[in-house]
Amino acid sequence: MKYLNTLYLFIGLFILIGVVDYLINKNKLKKKKNKKNKPIGEIDYLVTKFKLDRSKININKAIIYIAIINSFIISFTSCLIMIIPLKLIWQMLIAFVLLFSLIYALYEIYGRHLKKLEEKESE
Repeated sequence: MKYLNTLYLFIGLFILIGVVDYLINKNKLKKKKNKKNKPIGEIDYLVTKFKLDRSKININKAIIYIAIINSFIISFTSCLIMIIPLKLIWQMLIAFVLLFSLIYALYEIYGRHLKKLEEKESE
């Protein structure tokens, strides 16, 4: 029963964090649309790391994927840590390592996907 409650919590957190992250990024995009500033940090990271052309990225799709990635990272980490029966310090240490590992891995996968899409468009 404990795992079922954790699954419900994961789904609830995933949806809640995904919607909030999407709305925040969409609001940032609207506010800075007229300026040359780069409003969303995740997109800036992907553009610089993978040497992507910003004009070829569909920003609205990227915001949706970024919201999904961020909500998965936060939901998965928090639910997994709640299941582990260890002391709080060990839970925090595991959460810290898991959080940064997931951030690196998922943004690496998404960046490579964007790079392949860009190469396919240029052909």
